Amino acid sequence: MKQGLILIFLSTMTISVKAQNQSTMTINQEAPVVQTNEIVINAKPEKVWQILTNIQNWDKWNERIKKPKVQDNLQVGSSFTWKTNGSNIKSKIHSFTSNRILGWHGKAFGASAIHNWYLEPTEYGTKVRVEESMEGWVINLMKKKMNEKLAEDMLYWLEQLKKECEK
Repeated sequence: MKQGLILIFLSTMTISVKAQNQSTMTINQEAPVVQTNEIVINAKPEKVWQILTNIQNWDKWNERIKKPKVQDNLQVGSSFTWKTNGSNIKSKIHSFTSNRILGWHGKAFGASAIHNWYLEPTEYGTKVRVEESMEGWVINLMKKKMNEKLAEDMLYWLEQLKKECEK
């Protein structure tokens, strides 16, 4: 019996460690709110990455973001808080591959989201693709409006990132 419990415990720990070490978490394509967009930025991926991962300065180039604060060095498992559209968001990095992938999942009142950025070098600079899924009881109540708002905010964020990177 004791050996069986130990085996179950070790199996559970192994599964937990594997989940924590996942390189990317995908968005929920079945969520009530799902958006994807992309833009080409005339800058190298390293520059885009530097600006995108400098979370505490997001509010310097994106006026829709307020009070970004990183709790730790940026890596998988790091937490950060920020505010957008009146919502206080607590986020945690789930994917971090230098100059290529940045992803987090976050929670706000009645909502949760998965958000991923992908950087790909091109002959013109960097193709930046962003995707997000949102769900929760608040999202379900305002599905249409939230899809429209997320699409608008995502485009704005991409345009502001482009402007900042191309300075």
